[in-house]
Amino acid sequence: MQEIKLNAKKREVFGKKVKHLRKEGLIPSNVYGKKTKSIALTIDRGEFDKVFKDAGETSVVKLLIDGDKEDRPILIQNIQRSPLTEEPLHVDLRQIVLTEKVTAEIPVEITGESPAVEQKIGILIQTVSEIEVEALPMDFPEKFVIDVSKLENVGDEITVKDLSFDKSKIELQVEEDLVLAKIEPLAEEEVAPPPAEETVEGEAEAPAEGEEAPAEGEGVEEPKETEEQKQE
Repeated sequence: MQEIKLNAKKREVFGKKVKHLRKEGLIPSNVYGKKTKSIALTIDRGEFDKVFKDAGETSVVKLLIDGDKEDRPILIQNIQRSPLTEEPLHVDLRQIVLTEKVTAEIPVEITGESPAVEQKIGILIQTVSEIEVEALPMDFPEKFVIDVSKLENVGDEITVKDLSFDKSKIELQVEEDLVLAKIEPLAEEEVAPPPAEETVEGEAEAPAEGEEAPAEGEGVEEPKETEEQKQE
């Protein structure tokens, strides 16, 4: 397995002042752990992007803090990103003990093409994007891959029990019947309501249900006499 390293420096800037660090290409960070006092750090954004691309949140990274003699095994967790630029604003680094089991969220990735989707008889829905597992840090899988090429009909699904992994090393923290992906029916097209019937000019509209028709002459205004008629 490739050894992944990340350099960091201790940070003495906090609060709103950290925005100046970001302008300099640095990411505010903290390293913490079960038996470790939290330390405020800064890490280079360019270096972090490269490390995270290789390690993600499941591979062990060796963190070397400037001034320390030994590196620390860590997992990258809780990346806060800008909603506008997606650039990392803050990163938590979780120090671990390689001989102790820890939990982590493992991503779920889809592969293959579903016949139900290709034949346009249904749509593919991925219901879960991550699965929590417990294992020794070096035993974490990079990801779970599910093959949807066997999903041929509406109602077909893939559950956790369909996953392939080393059960002697990895313990899932979810139920086996949890659905990961499924085929749902296509949405029905909305049917436009029929146009309202036009009333023929001079024809009275039919009374609404529960209403009585007006008596003859009722509700009809008498024509008004003209001035000439009055004089007559």
